[in-house]
Amino acid sequence: MKLKFLGKNSTPTNSPTLYATDQDSYVVQGWIVTNAATLDPLTVPDDETIVEVPAALLDHLAFDDLDGTVTNVVAPIVGVTPGGNYIIQGKQVTDTEALSQMSIPDHETCVQVKKSSIVPLLAGG
Repeated sequence: MKLKFLGKNSTPTNSPTLYATDQDSYVVQGWIVTNAATLDPLTVPDDETIVEVPAALLDHLAFDDLDGTVTNVVAPIVGVTPGGNYIIQGKQVTDTEALSQMSIPDHETCVQVKKSSIVPLLAGG
């Protein structure tokens, strides 16, 4: 899977990142979720995982011609933290070509979500 960098929301120790793929999907890199209160109500199949990202990360969708802001908090967003970060669920990225194009700290992971599931999140989607 080939990745196209769309944007980051980073600080020196954090690097949530958004990529478009050549498979009509997005890869969302974010923080590994370990909070039991967040995890307990979710059903996460074995081939999926969840990540936490700042809501502003999704503003970078505009670089893939998806204009609009997130106004509909529906799957793949499966939760919102008290601080306003999104909890996103998707297929765990195991593709070695994709992983070789990324720098993922130990406290982060990434998920792949279909473009068709992102569009309904946006105003006018």
